Amino acid sequence: MSTTFSPAERQASNTNLALPIYLDNHATTAVDPRVLDEMLPYFSEHFGNAASRNHSFGWAADEAVTRARSRIATLIGASPQEIVFTSGATESDNLAIKGVAESYRSKGNHIITAVTEHKAVLDSCHRLEQYGFRVSYLSVRQDGLVDLEAFERALDEKTILVTIMAANNETGTVQAIADIARRCRERGIIFHTDAAQAVGKIPLSVQEQNIDLLSICGHKLYAPKGVGALYVRSGINLAAQIDGGGHEHGMRSGTLNVPGIVGLGKACDICREGMPQESARISALRNRLRDKILDSLDGVSLNGSTDHRLPGNLNMSFAGVQGEELLTALDDIAVSSGAACTSAHIEPSYVLKALGISDELAQASLRFGIGRFNTEAEVDYVAGRVIETLKQLRELG
Repeated sequence: MSTTFSPAERQASNTNLALPIYLDNHATTAVDPRVLDEMLPYFSEHFGNAASRNHSFGWAADEAVTRARSRIATLIGASPQEIVFTSGATESDNLAIKGVAESYRSKGNHIITAVTEHKAVLDSCHRLEQYGFRVSYLSVRQDGLVDLEAFERALDEKTILVTIMAANNETGTVQAIADIARRCRERGIIFHTDAAQAVGKIPLSVQEQNIDLLSICGHKLYAPKGVGALYVRSGINLAAQIDGGGHEHGMRSGTLNVPGIVGLGKACDICREGMPQESARISALRNRLRDKILDSLDGVSLNGSTDHRLPGNLNMSFAGVQGEELLTALDDIAVSSGAACTSAHIEPSYVLKALGISDELAQASLRFGIGRFNTEAEVDYVAGRVIETLKQLRELG
């Protein structure tokens, strides 16, 4: 019995592509081999506790942490002493938002954020509402950008914190954080940005952009999971959310994850050195995928800003198909639906709905996340598979 292969599958065979293809780099990234190489000695050879100051094992660990702190600070234009290590962006967001709320409550109880923020921000704000804080959730325009006039109207004399993400994790929309932060600075309001998706992908400068607090996540930039950082501008006081030992200037107690911190530092150094070239290459791959799909299919729409977007992000809605069927059919490609999956069904993405996209189209959306290790051959294969699959599903109706 003969086996019938689709054109895309024949292409994969002819080009020796390894399947499945990973195109979900907004969810997580593979650890860069250069990062892993630098981490390995700190698991077994230099395994000391960075807080142990009485012997060479502790000194070696502390020296590695100090070097990593400097590398991270250099990438975002900060000072090393302004970097606080955490377990990831979720913890950094919690520390920033709850830490400001507790420390500055005597000055006000109003916080401003956007409806398209990551759940780490939204749920932190929801928690604070239970303790008497007022939170304004800004709507966004159809392209996903915050309306600056609406932002200005939301400000009042009790506003103590504004938290707007640098780049959205679903649509890749890059916000005008410099404009927002400048307006906060003029009024003496603290500005925080969740930059988990943006750090290492686009240029960021906490000094030039007037950023007071910035969250970083290791596993979004080719470092390991379980490590992150929070930039805290000198002079900003945060109430600690984890007590015990007074590590990290008293803001985040707990024994430091030295191998992870070493990896994060190395990953930031790699991003700093190669960001312009890497962004250009990844943008070209993203545009190639986008154009191939749009040239071959009708009923496809691009979600998010076309002009202000992360290099590797492509979020598209496909009319006339069911989201679950589409994901199931694309079983040799790792992509995201842009939705929160439950055991029973796929809920429409709250981010896409905030852009005015219908539930039906939101459920039939795909988020492609192109990263450092993707190739042109992989992009071509993915485009072919998406085109073939959409045509087949629409024919079946």
